[in-house]
Amino acid sequence: MNRMTSPRIRPLALALLAAALLAPTLGSAQGFPEKPITFIVPFAAGSATDQLARAIAQGVTLESKQSVVIDNKPGANAFIGAQAAKAAKADGYTVFITTNTTHAANEHLFKRLPYDPVKDYEPVTALGRGGQIMVVNPSLPVNSVADFIKLAKAQPGKLSFGSGSSSSRTAGELFKQMTGTYIVNIPYRSNPPAVTDLIGGQIDMMITDMATGLPQVKAGKLKALGVSTKKRSPLAPEVPTIDEAGVKGYEMTYWFAAYVPAGTPAPVIARLNKLLVGAAHSSTAANFYQSTGTEIFTSTAEELRKFQVAESLKWGRIIKSAGIEAE
Repeated sequence: MNRMTSPRIRPLALALLAAALLAPTLGSAQGFPEKPITFIVPFAAGSATDQLARAIAQGVTLESKQSVVIDNKPGANAFIGAQAAKAAKADGYTVFITTNTTHAANEHLFKRLPYDPVKDYEPVTALGRGGQIMVVNPSLPVNSVADFIKLAKAQPGKLSFGSGSSSSRTAGELFKQMTGTYIVNIPYRSNPPAVTDLIGGQIDMMITDMATGLPQVKAGKLKALGVSTKKRSPLAPEVPTIDEAGVKGYEMTYWFAAYVPAGTPAPVIARLNKLLVGAAHSSTAANFYQSTGTEIFTSTAEELRKFQVAESLKWGRIIKSAGIEAE
């Protein structure tokens, strides 16, 4: 019998063959990235998610010596961006920088999604979390949350609020439910264009992310009535929380995270995790976190997976309590 085909030698040959087949995958992770990376953002340029993506991109570029392209795909309740990320090649060169909108809230807001927030993606890391700010057009004759509630009750169905994300919409719907007011929701592709219309007087109110709303307050273009967190924001300590302004128990926060298409090799995900977490804690991203009041919140891939499950349950409860029916 040929010694190379003996039963004892065959398992060793098979093991060596398996190692040889696996080697390219491991090697690609060790040299990753070897070309530019694309960050898909499901919201418009200027949105909080876009600002975060650009800040993280700078850190990734400095560390990896590879450029990062920001690809904004807003609209359709973030479906467009989510579908693009889902369809991308699972090689680590396309990263989905997104929020609880696509990965915790949408599944409770819509009866059918064109993507599966669990099966179609692999988690990489959480990137941050923060609160929102309630803003109105300065011409609206209100100076407090109580004033706004009084005006809304006096004119049911006459006032409107804009929403360019699930976080913004749910915040507004929860406000309506907790105050017993009827305010019409006007949906937008993203929060920045909604803020533009608010400044122009086409809508009356928004509860939007601090990164989008606060600069307009500082510029005198919008009036702030409250913040959605349980504690006042250090960026605007003069603005009360919506809770302390009279809507007891009110609280709404949001989070950012990074995902890649399902099937992306684990070694590549581990490398991306290291790059993104490092970028979040780098000096290049510090201005975004500090200027928007966003908390640095990073994780392992597995921690993000568990966090997403818990957040989906939480957002489901919030949406149900707000009386929002799935579309």
